[in-house]
Amino acid sequence: MEVSRARIAGVNSRIKVVRTGLTASAALPGSPPGESLSGRHAASALPLDRIIPGDCLAELQRLPSQSVDLVFADPPYNLQLEGALTRPDHSQVDAVDDDWDKFDSFAEYDAFTRAWLAECRRVLKPDGALWVIGSYHNVFRVGAILQDLGYWILNDIVWRKANPMPNFRGRRFTNAHETLIWATPTRSKRYTFHYEALKGGNDDLQMRSDWFIPLCTGDERLKDADGRKVHPTQKPEALLARVLLSSSNPGDVVLDPFLGSGTSAAVAKKLGRRFIGIERDPVYAKAAQQRVDAVTPIDPQAFAAAPAKRSEPRVAFLSLIEAGLIAPGEMLEDERRRHKALVRADGTLQLGPAVGSIHKIGALSQGLPSCNGWTYWMIERDGQRLPIDALRGEYRQTHRAAA
Repeated sequence: MEVSRARIAGVNSRIKVVRTGLTASAALPGSPPGESLSGRHAASALPLDRIIPGDCLAELQRLPSQSVDLVFADPPYNLQLEGALTRPDHSQVDAVDDDWDKFDSFAEYDAFTRAWLAECRRVLKPDGALWVIGSYHNVFRVGAILQDLGYWILNDIVWRKANPMPNFRGRRFTNAHETLIWATPTRSKRYTFHYEALKGGNDDLQMRSDWFIPLCTGDERLKDADGRKVHPTQKPEALLARVLLSSSNPGDVVLDPFLGSGTSAAVAKKLGRRFIGIERDPVYAKAAQQRVDAVTPIDPQAFAAAPAKRSEPRVAFLSLIEAGLIAPGEMLEDERRRHKALVRADGTLQLGPAVGSIHKIGALSQGLPSCNGWTYWMIERDGQRLPIDALRGEYRQTHRAAA
């Protein structure tokens, strides 16, 4: 998280954002990103895999329009802390009290937020993704400004901290979570989302919008020569990995306008993404560069995007019968062995007097309006019970190799 106080001091007069919602370089809310009011953003080579020292607004304005696939932003939270925070034993808590997190008013904070979000919308591709993380101090203001600027909010994610800092004064609930907003710059439905991969890594259950991930601790936490934290709000790599794996592809460009300790850049390099980091604090920038330099990318096969099932060739159940993967007369069962259906030669199933598709009969057996028969019906092979979807996958592999 970083911010230029000098730039904020003149942001109202220079950008006119508090009342109008526009910046001198931002697209009009609702218009496609990249339609600049000034036209001064000429296409140029992106500074890939670089940490750029400087003010986020100034450096964002140097980037060409519609050139970035994903933005991860960890902006100042505007915590409004009053005085030092101490533990019951009177030791001082290493909390966020730096100048970059202090603003004179909500209007000043809103002006800054509107300015950098407008620039991010301009540099994002129409089907790109924006992730912003915040706390109750700022995330509601950020969300409203996102919508004012024409972003389309897809989800809010609750990051549940496994080891949150206690509420030492005992006057409020322990702040055990932060919120991430996932949005796209337009209402394009072609945004990247690796649903099947996330589900597969979550024991075949849909990934929920509450993520239980510990705070950054141990060897991952950057410390200076005196053993003090280099950055007070360093995010865990596991959090950034889930963000990038869910909504970006290998080779995509990841931009972080508030790079801080460099977590997003380090994870991007590790997962085969390109990165651009902006950081004005030279201490943070130096630590982030050292961190990124030490990263060894993992084997590309370990992060290659799995093909989405909806994009794979359609396979009819009858094709499995014709290929000899399932024989007419075999019986299919549901996972709990409550229902058995007969496989017919024409690719339909029979359950009692009812005959229909694998989906129709699956739904009928449960008294439901619909059912995914590929995952509902099971078959036994070599002493193991498998969903018939496994045989569909085998069919696809065989025919892909033959092609």
